[in-house]
Amino acid sequence: MSASQPRHPADVPVAVPDDVPTLLVKIFGKDRPGITAGLFDTLAAYSVDVVDIEQVVTRGRIVLCALVTEPPPGLEGDLRSTVHSWAESMRMQAEIISGIGDNRPRGLGRSLVTVLGHPLTAETTAAIAAKITGTGGNIDRIFRLAKYPVTAVEFAVSGTETEPLRTALATESAALGVDVAVVAAGLHRRAQRLVVMDVDSTLIQDEVIELFAAHAGCEDKVAEVTAAAMRGELDFEQSLHARVALLEGLDASVVDKVRSEVRLTPGARTLIRTLKRLGYQVGVVSGGFTQVTDDLQDRLGLDFAQANTLEIVDGKLTGRVTGEIVDRAGKARLLRRFAAEAGVPLAQTVAIGDGANDLDMLNAAGLGVAFNAKPVVREAAHTAVNVPFLDTVLYLLGITREEVEAADAHDD
Repeated sequence: MSASQPRHPADVPVAVPDDVPTLLVKIFGKDRPGITAGLFDTLAAYSVDVVDIEQVVTRGRIVLCALVTEPPPGLEGDLRSTVHSWAESMRMQAEIISGIGDNRPRGLGRSLVTVLGHPLTAETTAAIAAKITGTGGNIDRIFRLAKYPVTAVEFAVSGTETEPLRTALATESAALGVDVAVVAAGLHRRAQRLVVMDVDSTLIQDEVIELFAAHAGCEDKVAEVTAAAMRGELDFEQSLHARVALLEGLDASVVDKVRSEVRLTPGARTLIRTLKRLGYQVGVVSGGFTQVTDDLQDRLGLDFAQANTLEIVDGKLTGRVTGEIVDRAGKARLLRRFAAEAGVPLAQTVAIGDGANDLDMLNAAGLGVAFNAKPVVREAAHTAVNVPFLDTVLYLLGITREEVEAADAHDD
């Protein structure tokens, strides 16, 4: 068979057998248009099949690797000479390595490890990589998801199971002061999902009951009880009733004032807008009040919202709540209800929260994210995010900053 003679499709194997000679062709140098096309145009003259391709461009420098089958007998020397000559003409460097078969199969147990750093230091990266190796894992690929407002990178890891890897990296990340999320790789990560968030100090920067309390002149007392409840030191339902009782007699017109005072967490709109574009359903559950969450649902286009309801009689707050209490167990129950209504398995749900009353919900979800959370919550959740930008949760789902910005620009 001559070097230029095409092969019939029936002659091409579906996969490269382990004993077939192959060549790894590496090209590196300054990136410019036409390099990839030029390399494969050069290789095409030798009737080789492409087994694998990897290309990375970093700060204008390209590394292009092509794993190809060996050319027909007698042509390998000519192929090597031609590739090197082409690379020199492009002011590039080339390296060609002989071998057998395809890449080594990836080990069983595959996970995606997302690391968020502000900044991400070399020391941190070395420690994370060493911990992955120490669990028996192999880093197959590394990809940057975002460069601001935090640096986010994703490691594709094989050879170790997700849970022990998550446990090992949770300890390491806490010591290093970075956020690390570990999820199982696979199709489920790309499936349509449901994201359910806490409201106070998660979706919004405020504690709604404290906003009401400010109008009643008892903000300090309510804040003290709220903090103790979020740390898990008090029964939530008892603390709720005690705090709401302090609001007795407030005029109902204060509801509109509180709504106007609510401040969304930075990145909240971006998170919800991006999730909705991808077909996700988004909901909130809150130990706060429907008088605020209903307004947030309308403003943000949320699919689900559930909270406690302040009782109002004759235009005044009575100091009581009505209906079923949304507490720690209630939040987990609502997550399951929303998932059933959305037709999404719990394994494909994400829950985000900051307080002790979010723990059951975070543990029930496929991925529980502790967002700027209390220590007891950070220790128990699947992963923690400790930067003040809610849209960094997108990186844990494999969504890049470039994709978000491109979608926003397209809609503008």
